Amino acid sequence: MGPTTSGPPIVPTDVEARLVELERENAELRRRLQQVPEPAGVGPRTDGPRTTHRWRSSAAVVLVLLATLLAPVGVVAAWAKAELTDTDRYVATVAPLASDPVVQSAVAGRLTAAVMSRIEVGELLDEVVAGLEEAEVAPRAVTALGALEAPLTSGVESFVRSAADRVVTSEAFVSAWEQANRVAHAELVAVMEGEGGELLQVGEDGQLTIQLAGMIELLKERLVERGLGVAANIPTVDVSFTIMQTTQLVEVQNRYAQLVTVGTWLPWVALGLLAAGVLVSTHRMRTLLVAGLALTAAMVALGIALAIARGLYLQALSGEVLRLDAAELVFDQVATFLRATVRTVGVLGLVVALAAYLGGGSASARSLRAGAARSLGRVQTWGESRGWSTGPVGQWVDEHRGFARGVVIGLAALVLLLAADPTAGLVIGTAVAAGVLVTLVELVARAPVSPAPSA
Repeated sequence: MGPTTSGPPIVPTDVEARLVELERENAELRRRLQQVPEPAGVGPRTDGPRTTHRWRSSAAVVLVLLATLLAPVGVVAAWAKAELTDTDRYVATVAPLASDPVVQSAVAGRLTAAVMSRIEVGELLDEVVAGLEEAEVAPRAVTALGALEAPLTSGVESFVRSAADRVVTSEAFVSAWEQANRVAHAELVAVMEGEGGELLQVGEDGQLTIQLAGMIELLKERLVERGLGVAANIPTVDVSFTIMQTTQLVEVQNRYAQLVTVGTWLPWVALGLLAAGVLVSTHRMRTLLVAGLALTAAMVALGIALAIARGLYLQALSGEVLRLDAAELVFDQVATFLRATVRTVGVLGLVVALAAYLGGGSASARSLRAGAARSLGRVQTWGESRGWSTGPVGQWVDEHRGFARGVVIGLAALVLLLAADPTAGLVIGTAVAAGVLVTLVELVARAPVSPAPSA
């Protein structure tokens, strides 16, 4: 056999070697997977985490929706409870009415009508005519005097009205009005509990009235001082002024205890549901953003409902009261604190939504945070170039930056929760102050400088 020749050995290229290596690793991984025993009782693999996320998302939606629906009811209940049980709040609500010209005019008219119903000008003229006849005055003069009854009555009424106007525009009336309402508030609670009251009463048709007997006495004194001595003979007059008239007031009287309980706890229940919805959610910042916007939308809806209720209230009183403008003013004054609460909660929702957006994971929020970080970094660099440094304090703040932010946010929340009468201005001011403090935390924080590497 002759010599055989063979060509050079076939050397695989780098690509071919890499493909062979990958196929070998693939086969090894498949072999290992086949050798792993399947746990007993476990069926085919399912999308468990995805199902859990779905349930948590659904629960968050339900909780936030319930909180949004309960928030307006809680605001109204808390306002009503405060008006019924807090004397200072009630007086602060109705006291400004004594200085309003519309209410002063309505009260003056009520006082004038009450006094004129007790002064019989015709009887006074009859006595004068009888005396003139006994004195044998000319019959023509007696007849002319008798014809003056209508003008004289008008003159007396004008005189009484002028005195009543002076009474209701005096400081004495303002003080008497405030004191009467302060004393009457204790009776309001008694009335709500089904007992009777002397100064404040609730009628069968829902009229909330205050007695003006003290004002009548003050008017009688002024009339006597101005020369109308017959006013001193006016007996005690039982006259009242209607502060509010609504059929719902009778229902409130019947449900007073339930209203106090609901007004105390329902706002906290709504807040708890809102917090639970955020905690349950898998995307908390996004849920917090939605919750804040939903809370603001609920307050907008409540404001619209309040405007509609105002129109219906005045429409129902049209033709039932003499001074519809006074009733309109009283409604607006009574609803002052309710409107303030609606604005406060609405602004709070916007602030929460803005904070959630800035802390969220959207591209725009990340871009804003990155821009703010760059700006703060430039400020820090500028300060350090001039020898300003926070030193160890800045390093400690940098290590506990999250804790410092949490303290600032917690203090802001406490300020709003513990405020006796939170307002929209307080919410905005607290949010701005918290933002400034968080910015200061970021400015003070200073990352530790790494030591230079040795040679």
